[in-house]
Amino acid sequence: MTAVARKRDIWWLLYQPYKWLVFIPLLGITTCLFVGVGYITLLLTSERFVNRTFVIWWARFLGFMVPMRVTVVGRENVREGQSYIVASNHQSASDALVLVGWLRFDIRWVLKTELRSFPVFGWAAERSGQIYIDRSNPKAAYESLENAKNKIEGGVSITMLVEGTRTRTGELLDFKKGGFWLARELELPILPVTICNTIHILPPKTLDQFPGRAVLRIHPPVDTSRYDKDSYDELISDVKAIIQSGLDEYQIW
Repeated sequence: MTAVARKRDIWWLLYQPYKWLVFIPLLGITTCLFVGVGYITLLLTSERFVNRTFVIWWARFLGFMVPMRVTVVGRENVREGQSYIVASNHQSASDALVLVGWLRFDIRWVLKTELRSFPVFGWAAERSGQIYIDRSNPKAAYESLENAKNKIEGGVSITMLVEGTRTRTGELLDFKKGGFWLARELELPILPVTICNTIHILPPKTLDQFPGRAVLRIHPPVDTSRYDKDSYDELISDVKAIIQSGLDEYQIW
């Protein structure tokens, strides 16, 4: 399967002025606005309040402005007050909007340490309790995941894009093991979720954004207590098969 290539028809041409003159300026303005208001609110309240209000509002507003319509399937699989390790595939930069805006519970992200240097985003992510990992330094990565244990309580969940990077073709890449290790260490269930069709809304490594419909498929949780320390590969394989089933059902190729 080759990388996604968009047909440049009349609708694509009509969308370009809106993208460059409206959406991208709004992205910058609203990000700065939400970060500023969120920082002030952090001083008065908590990370949890900010993540469940301003961060969700920001994601849903930008999704509306794309416009990106998101269908959520399987919300009944989430139990209120339960913490999870959310394991998601990664097709597009738009995945963050889908997960933050439409999962609708308090999540923390495991992010590449390189993202810490991004203007505004890196600072805001750190202040709101997100977790940075230096994948080039195994010892530092381990310590970061150890510190993540302190952030999981009262229904707070950690979200991991388990492929580690965006797929260029839509096919699942190999899964990283860190999130699965953390789930076993914390004795937390893994909540597999499949994001479908964002690769067509914003293909990887491009700015070729276009309106579309995404699907967020929330699967039943996986009980990690059924796997011991010698069966990580089996756990990863089972979760990967679950996420793949969502792609098989909803992804538009």
